[in-house]
Amino acid sequence: MKKILLIEDNIHMRENTAEILSLSNYEVKTAVNGKEGVEAALAWKPDLIICDIMMPVLDGYGVLHMLSKNDHTAGIPFIFLTAKADRGDFRKGMEMGADDYLPKPFNPRELLARINAVLRRHERLVPSAPASNNENVAIGDFVFNASTRSLTHNGNNIAITSGEFALLKVFVDHPRQPLSRDRLMQLARGRELDVFDRSIDVQVSRLRKIIEPDPAHPRYLQTMWGFGYVFIPDGETD
Repeated sequence: MKKILLIEDNIHMRENTAEILSLSNYEVKTAVNGKEGVEAALAWKPDLIICDIMMPVLDGYGVLHMLSKNDHTAGIPFIFLTAKADRGDFRKGMEMGADDYLPKPFNPRELLARINAVLRRHERLVPSAPASNNENVAIGDFVFNASTRSLTHNGNNIAITSGEFALLKVFVDHPRQPLSRDRLMQLARGRELDVFDRSIDVQVSRLRKIIEPDPAHPRYLQTMWGFGYVFIPDGETD
């Protein structure tokens, strides 16, 4: 049974969502504010965290920032909930490394679909046995390996979120193939692209800041204007 930590200050939203999750065979723990949520995450180590953005004591951004800096909780998938209509909230959450977001009010089936997609993606990204050299892909001075879920730079591990890893893996699996934003969302997230959803653009921007020598003039993750993106690799390492 997967463990989900729900951090939500609204009592009705918290109780209703917790009931939905429990009836869907998840083990649920709740927290009423960000501070309590951080403490619960560190003590309980859930498989996934669902967190409201606007909360007293410590908001959702603060929760994600604190947990992402802790070795024990940095890899836990994170979904934001927000009642605010401002799409800037979504962009900020994705820029900070959230795996997904869902505006309130939401359909319970949509919430469960998002949870299942994030958990499936995270399970696929769990490191496996050491890989052979031909599974390494060179991206400039970086080396990407899907089997070990690693991105290294001159031998040093580079920390990336599960969402960023999933997107980079899609690019590596489809070299020189133009991919639309819709296709990238389906392959990386397992769901359709919302008309207002710019999270793919945000994560591409984050990946560029990591792997591109000059993010303003990308060499590897190139934009296909009016369509999407294309990955131009250096090739596999020896």
